[in-house]
Amino acid sequence: MTQVLVTGANGFVGRALCPILSSRGHAVTGLVRQSGARVSGVTEWVAPGNNFADLDMAWPEGLKPQCVVHLAARVHVMRDVAADPDAAFLATNVEGALRVAEASRRRGAQRFVFVSSIKAVSEADLGHPVREDDLPKPEDAYGRSKLKAEQAVLRYGEESGLEIVIVRPPLVYGPEVRANFLRLMDAVWKGTPLPLASVSARRSLVYVENLADALANCVSDPRAANQCFHVTDGEDPTVADLARILGTHLQKPARLFPVPVALLRAAGRLTNRLPQVERLVGSLQVDSGRIRSLLGWQPPYSLDGGIAATARWYRSSH
Repeated sequence: MTQVLVTGANGFVGRALCPILSSRGHAVTGLVRQSGARVSGVTEWVAPGNNFADLDMAWPEGLKPQCVVHLAARVHVMRDVAADPDAAFLATNVEGALRVAEASRRRGAQRFVFVSSIKAVSEADLGHPVREDDLPKPEDAYGRSKLKAEQAVLRYGEESGLEIVIVRPPLVYGPEVRANFLRLMDAVWKGTPLPLASVSARRSLVYVENLADALANCVSDPRAANQCFHVTDGEDPTVADLARILGTHLQKPARLFPVPVALLRAAGRLTNRLPQVERLVGSLQVDSGRIRSLLGWQPPYSLDGGIAATARWYRSSH
């Protein structure tokens, strides 16, 4: 039986990942910031200190994970109130990740799976789906912190012999999703007219259960060692397509009408909301061919299946 430590185990992705790891015979310990929202079959460990500063002193006796999946992070927010967003992201996403990697290695860990973000590379594709070896050009504090964290743990892996696996998902959706995806569902549910019918740009997504399955493969597959993977559903809808599929499964047909994309961008500039508009009208296709060819991984769920599950959750709470 392999011991696996999952940081952020009671978060959005962690709650999907831990049951999969347990079902595959791993003994899972969840390192969480606050007790509660326990995941069945997972031993809970409440993280000591801020940004894992006291991890070494509080390390449980007998916990010797062969692999660590690091999900815990300061996540991207649209309106950051931190006085210095870059410093706040670096403290958690870079220094915190490195502390977990170092402490785990001292306890015998052989592999560290770092869950990064496609935002570490780009906010938009440049005429081709974003690949793992594309030159990174993060555009905000969150993306910069994720890229620096990747670089820090890779350096540590080279120095210590710890196997590093980098996983970069695009937007993750599923039951209990928040932020922009939830706002789109709210709008479709309420019958709000959406000026998206003319948007033709495509964006990659990943259903949370697909991402969890890919991460579980990265835990155990020897071929994943020291690799970087992009993970997507493999189907890249336009925002209009996404609204229509949501409407089908919410049983509330999406009310779409056409507005030229140039006008939507102009409105975004006038209202200081251009970044939000770009997430609706800009293209961000992500190439997930490497994990498919190298590990033979295929997403267990289709885009339609993932949205159907998300819509069922939404309908049950409304």
